Amino acid sequence: MQQERMLTVLIPALNEESGIKQTISAIPKKRIGDEGYDLEIIVIDGNSTDFTREVAQKMGARVIIEKRKGYGRAYKTGFCEAKGDVIITLDADGTYPAQLIPEYVVQLNQKELDFITINRFSNMEDKAMLLSHRIGNRILSFAMRLLYSIKVKDSQSGMWIMSRRFIDRIKLESDDFSMSEEIKIIAFTFFKALELEGQYYKRTGKVKLASFKDGWHNLKYLFRYRTLIRYSIQSPLVSIEMEKG
Repeated sequence: MQQERMLTVLIPALNEESGIKQTISAIPKKRIGDEGYDLEIIVIDGNSTDFTREVAQKMGARVIIEKRKGYGRAYKTGFCEAKGDVIITLDADGTYPAQLIPEYVVQLNQKELDFITINRFSNMEDKAMLLSHRIGNRILSFAMRLLYSIKVKDSQSGMWIMSRRFIDRIKLESDDFSMSEEIKIIAFTFFKALELEGQYYKRTGKVKLASFKDGWHNLKYLFRYRTLIRYSIQSPLVSIEMEKG
């Protein structure tokens, strides 16, 4: 069967040589092909000083160096470069269930969704998340539900399954970890979105998230963005002009 569709996996990375191999290896290439997709893997590297780029390239990924800092900034660059009809995001530390990508893509297509996010708390490996991060996530998820009336149990999840039309029609502001909140607010407010059960594994490599600092920033962002989205988005057809370079 001739494959006419493409699936892109985006992986932001910074000094993740110990985790990037595990992450890419977990992507079920054959099963993705069986679903009728060509596979594109893009690693957005934040100018790593270890062998992250070399390992990723050896495993068949295309590597883009993004020297500008920020989790959200990396994804903005990745969205510009992605050619896929479906775009998936993964962290580079082996924490997300890459092996479940085909199942999530089937859900996206069958239910005609624009966006899927996974709930890490539904099936979390022992010691996969620090207690402080668990508490912070619960607070942030509650705040999102309260402020935006969005039924999301895991507001900080970084595994998303998205249609091309969704990416082409949104405008993202955040350059840091708060993008995880922003993209969900847009998806659940203006598009057809769903949170599905997921899995979460103990990370490979060093934890980079600063519990209190990043958590406090994300909480403030939820309040600030409520005003921003009210005045900047006028209709469900949210146009996007992704900035390259």
